[in-house]
Amino acid sequence: MAPQHGPGESGHHPNTSPPGASGHADDPHDGPDAAGHFGRFGGRFMPEALTAALDELGAELAKAMDDPSFVAEFDRMLREYANLPSPLYAARRLSAQAGARILLKREDLNHTGAHKIRNVLGQALLVKRMGKRRVIAETGAGQHGVATATACAYLDLDCVVYMGAEDTRRQALNVARMRMLGAEVVPVETGSRTLKDAINEALRDWVANVDTTHYLLGTAAGPHPFPVLVREFVRGIGDEARAQTLELTGTLPDAVAACVGGGSNAIGAFHAFVPDTDVALYGFEAGGDGVETGRHAASITGGAVGVLHGARTFLLQDADGQTVESHSISAGLDYPAVGPEHAWLAETGRASYQPVTDAEAMAAFQLLCRTEGIIPAIESAHALAGALRVAPQLAAELGREPTILVNLSGRGDKDMETAGTWFGLLDGAEVRS
Repeated sequence: MAPQHGPGESGHHPNTSPPGASGHADDPHDGPDAAGHFGRFGGRFMPEALTAALDELGAELAKAMDDPSFVAEFDRMLREYANLPSPLYAARRLSAQAGARILLKREDLNHTGAHKIRNVLGQALLVKRMGKRRVIAETGAGQHGVATATACAYLDLDCVVYMGAEDTRRQALNVARMRMLGAEVVPVETGSRTLKDAINEALRDWVANVDTTHYLLGTAAGPHPFPVLVREFVRGIGDEARAQTLELTGTLPDAVAACVGGGSNAIGAFHAFVPDTDVALYGFEAGGDGVETGRHAASITGGAVGVLHGARTFLLQDADGQTVESHSISAGLDYPAVGPEHAWLAETGRASYQPVTDAEAMAAFQLLCRTEGIIPAIESAHALAGALRVAPQLAAELGREPTILVNLSGRGDKDMETAGTWFGLLDGAEVRS
């Protein structure tokens, strides 16, 4: 599905504002504004050296989305290379246990096994259009790094992926996959040698090489225009699902559920439904051991407003405003902040955000395996667990069985070691039930 323009495109700076940008952003149907603000969230808090590059990126995105040849080529890549549109699947056995009609948007069937292929193909195609040949990215668990390396191999771009040295040890297989695809993987030895240190190193590289290099951000966060740029490349999830649900059921779903870390898969699923106020939107954050324990990654539920990685949003921080470490069994949700559009949807009440603990997510993970023969990413299991939780409440409110659309954002291959350990399948220990 090709990206489409959002509402309110007549911004104050029509030649530089990306699609979806308007001159005002007080309504969750219409944002961001021309400066990248979603209400009081978003914006741009970055070194002056990157201002020109960010301006150029926003302008090129707007031009590309107005160019039928760019849109057609992106659409062709999604269709022929990435196996899209992904199907909508009615999970009948899971539905029988949930007391709700559960529809799964099967993004796990995309090439590379997750929704991320949409974003990396879009950004890589934009890089080609901008005449740059070098792409840098950072990755924690390795999935975004693998997707970026895939897109760069497909489009003949040089690729450098920064990764904390500790993460390269824990995710050795993904490091091998990136190198097999032709990417250079740079282990970062500074700090805690994890994702935030990789981000810092990638930013240093970008500042030094901004004229020739694009920083391919993996989620709908960061400085303007990245949140709207990523949204435009992943919004096909919701566009497709909305049409597929209408075709299958004759009506819209009662609710849409998605997991939220940085929030790219969720914003992709939500965006098409934001104007449909009868459709409830649920974002399920990584509750870890429980928000009350402090060991979680629920930045909306348990965080406060601050600035991180170039944008104002909700983030986990201490009393002095310092960012604190997050925790989740899912490496893909283990991030201490959230994309600014989610912060805005939460504050306006258009979407509800709730934490799901590691234990709840793993129970849903096992249930989907046993009822449907589908092994989901642990990220996606958070959305499933949340859907199972809200189903009885929705049924009571509606007086009938609700229809809940769940974005199955990725497949669980990458998580089998974690799941195998959790359920005692790797060392012969007794299986949890």
